Amino acid sequence: MKKISTALLFFLCLGCSQNVTQQERTTTTNTSTPPTTTASAAPAKDPEMDRFVSDLLAKMTLEEKIGQLNLAAIGFDVTGPVVSENVDENIRKGNVGGVFNTFTPVAARKLQEFAVNNTRLKIPLLFGYDVIHGHRTIFPIPLALSTSWDMNVIEQSARIAAEEASADGLNWVFSPMVDIARDARWGRISEGAGEDPYLGSEVAKAMVRGYQGDDLASSNTVMACLKHFALYGAAEAGRDYGTTDMSLQRMYNEYMPPYKAAIDAGVGSVMTSFNDINGIPATGNRWLMTELLRDTYGFDGFVVTDYTAINEMVAHGMGTEAEAGELALKAGTDMDMVGEVFLKHLGKSVKDGKVTEAEVDLACRRILEAKYKLGLFEDPYRYTDEARPAATIMKPEFIEASRDIARKSMVLLKNSKNTLPLQQRGSIALIGPLANRQREMIGNWSAAGDWKQAVSLEQGIRNVVGNKVKINYAKGANIADDEQMLKRLNAHGGELDIDSRSSETMIQEAVRVARSSDVIVAVVGESQGMTGEAASRADITLPGQQLELLKALKKTGKPLVVVLMNGRPLALQWEEQNADAILETWFAGTQGGNAIADVLFGLYNPSGKLTTTFPQVVGQVPLFYNHKNTGRPFGGELLDKYKSRYLDVTNEPLYPFGFGLSYTTFSYGTLQISKTTISPTESLEVRVEVRNSGSYDGEEVVQLYIQDLVGSISRPVKELKNFQKIALKKGEARTVTFTITPGDLKFYNYALEHVLEPGDFKVFVGTNSRDVQEVAFRVQE
Repeated sequence: MKKISTALLFFLCLGCSQNVTQQERTTTTNTSTPPTTTASAAPAKDPEMDRFVSDLLAKMTLEEKIGQLNLAAIGFDVTGPVVSENVDENIRKGNVGGVFNTFTPVAARKLQEFAVNNTRLKIPLLFGYDVIHGHRTIFPIPLALSTSWDMNVIEQSARIAAEEASADGLNWVFSPMVDIARDARWGRISEGAGEDPYLGSEVAKAMVRGYQGDDLASSNTVMACLKHFALYGAAEAGRDYGTTDMSLQRMYNEYMPPYKAAIDAGVGSVMTSFNDINGIPATGNRWLMTELLRDTYGFDGFVVTDYTAINEMVAHGMGTEAEAGELALKAGTDMDMVGEVFLKHLGKSVKDGKVTEAEVDLACRRILEAKYKLGLFEDPYRYTDEARPAATIMKPEFIEASRDIARKSMVLLKNSKNTLPLQQRGSIALIGPLANRQREMIGNWSAAGDWKQAVSLEQGIRNVVGNKVKINYAKGANIADDEQMLKRLNAHGGELDIDSRSSETMIQEAVRVARSSDVIVAVVGESQGMTGEAASRADITLPGQQLELLKALKKTGKPLVVVLMNGRPLALQWEEQNADAILETWFAGTQGGNAIADVLFGLYNPSGKLTTTFPQVVGQVPLFYNHKNTGRPFGGELLDKYKSRYLDVTNEPLYPFGFGLSYTTFSYGTLQISKTTISPTESLEVRVEVRNSGSYDGEEVVQLYIQDLVGSISRPVKELKNFQKIALKKGEARTVTFTITPGDLKFYNYALEHVLEPGDFKVFVGTNSRDVQEVAFRVQE
């Protein structure tokens, strides 16, 4: 048996000393041994920047240094920022390093001038904001962006967002969120790229490139903020802010790769996560924030907390507010979002010897370096050109990109008897509570987006087919009927109401409309407020009476097309069995209605593929494709009792990871590999011919998976390692070639060594994680 590494010993000791004093806890955390993983070299610092920041630090008082660690939330109205007396005085004293929730060039310039003209050292402010899936031009929610499997358009969406945000006075965005999420109950699953570490890593890199470009000091780029570090998507029971407890092996192999990818792409800042990790809150976890993030991954930017995360460490049981601030600073957290714990307590903590001024200096240096990289010391007003918004925001080409990217993100889940695309003639029963909703189109975390500029599906159909098709509309059901649910949603901008009519009356009207139409398009799903932060759901079926509506529509005998609008995987067992077609459109953004209509009427052939597994029922979650086998894997034998299985439902998902249909069909030739045996240093070429064997031009995502059959630790049944999205005209064929490198076969073993272990492997290629061909190969000693 291999010797247990010091990293593993540290992990086993995490949280085991619950009865020691706060000072002892601080000491224990700060002296932990880092994992035995390969460290990444931090980028060499610009010597000119280093000299500039060192000279500035030497002039600063302790209070001014602590002030740079304070991120304040400042609201604003049409006349500019609303600066309270307290914030006014804090800025004047140099006690604010950055602000968020303030944008537009007028508002940003007003605050920046105040900071530069009224502070002793004239240090400019950072301006941050939640630019998540677009700024003013809103793109599909991040989960939907990922289902495009198109890194070019994902990068394009972030590039456009950066253009608009920087024109609107911002220089820092709180995106991308790269948390791996495998529990569909978790509300923030909508904000990430799904369940897979490889795909999530590719998305993370694309988003960072889009936001930051090649030059952070350019007036049309912004600094990205990687979030949430770390493991936020693995919170227990799918509840936001919950505890995360997992082994280091799972952490390194399955959850950390997207964070590492964003850091390697040069992300400028990192946000801490709310959850504790194996007993220590992320914001105060030195192993996480310093030893892993900086020493191992080589991150050289600054770390900001999530909203009041230091304050919340008190509820985690980490001591007083002052002690929480000490833990956070020593852990490697640099900036305090809103909570003002550093501002209120760090001066005394330094005086009392609980933290050193050198530790404050280090945090302050990182924030000053970010401002230097953004060019703010050279020109504090480079993001406040009042002429830019009119020339930049919601330009026609940005609007068209929103429409195109939305189309690419939609996933065709079912299409019996070629029900779709619809004919541009006859009549459509357009039914459902989401059929004419603009607010839901732009989804959650749309921040500066104006839902009144969004295109509803009803309007989109009229825009696309004009008078060729008669639209017969009925609401049919409320999005939700529970008054308490509506109160929760409307308290935070839900804009929802309950129809005064009874559910029976609305369903009866919908049935009458359906009977007088040629085909039913039922637009159902969640409200935008049912996903996102603090929006976990224990029941992930269609809310309210929407399923009852679908059942009544089915009885009419008319073709039933279900259009879904939602921010998470849903349990759609009845819908899959009974609908003629199902189109997953997510929350599609500003041009959502036009984009959905394009797909429904065949102006665009859907090409999206799922990046999260859809369960049959909620009791299957968390559910993900790259699970491990048990010692008693279920093989489908109905009466074989002692296997890993459910009694009342199969183990299989409703729709597997990577799944998505098209209006055309793609046939795969025989999978070929260049060698069946390779050495640990050799690469392997994999080839397959893919033919568009249907009647439409289309795009296919060809997916490659690997299985390591024998390892020193148990390995997943398959892991995505590559993919290509290709466009083929009808009848066209193309040979797709992949190269499997030694790096593709490596994993973190029990001792957290990144290794390739010789032995037997399988390679799978196909249209999704389930429907694949396989070929075996061996890596020799």
